[in-house]
Amino acid sequence: MAATAVRYLRSVGAPTSAAAPDPADRAAVPPRPALRAVREDERAPLDPADFRAVLGHFASGVTIITAPAPETAGADGPAGFACQSFASLSLDPPLVTFMVARTSTTWPRIARAGVFCVNILGAGQGALCRAFAVSGADKFAGVTHTPAPVTGSPRLAGVPAWIDCAIQAVHTGGDHLIVVGRVAALGTDTEAAQAGPLLFHRGTFGRFST
Repeated sequence: MAATAVRYLRSVGAPTSAAAPDPADRAAVPPRPALRAVREDERAPLDPADFRAVLGHFASGVTIITAPAPETAGADGPAGFACQSFASLSLDPPLVTFMVARTSTTWPRIARAGVFCVNILGAGQGALCRAFAVSGADKFAGVTHTPAPVTGSPRLAGVPAWIDCAIQAVHTGGDHLIVVGRVAALGTDTEAAQAGPLLFHRGTFGRFST
């Protein structure tokens, strides 16, 4: 099979092997900076507490990322976690992104599902956010939700907006993973949106006012 493919490529004039790189092209590329881990006897470049304190001045919205339960009998229920690190990424194609800690016990379940729904929280849903920020608890206990139209991921009741996605790519980002989702469907709840968004700033929840 491989030999047949090579003969075909040669018959149409396509290259069958990569050409040697031009030395001039290599010279034009700046050298990559040397990367290495901080040794135990070295001081970390930044104090983690200072990093959190400074970055905490950036106010953001709050979301809950959910994924459907596996179809196998006896499997766990749906998965979900509170996520502050969410953003739109691309309009064409429609992409969004969220960041999740490598140590998250919920992420592997979302990764196996291959899909997720972003539930954008509104003012007054701080308690819901806290419930999904707890590890090991039954986060969906008493929470009303319906399947998102394309992926079936839980769409939480009363959220101002939701975005139904399939996982497009996952990239490494230090102690976090950068998850890119391709948007399959999305929508808003006009009545819920009237209350405004739930904001997170310097470790506390707040409201938006004009």
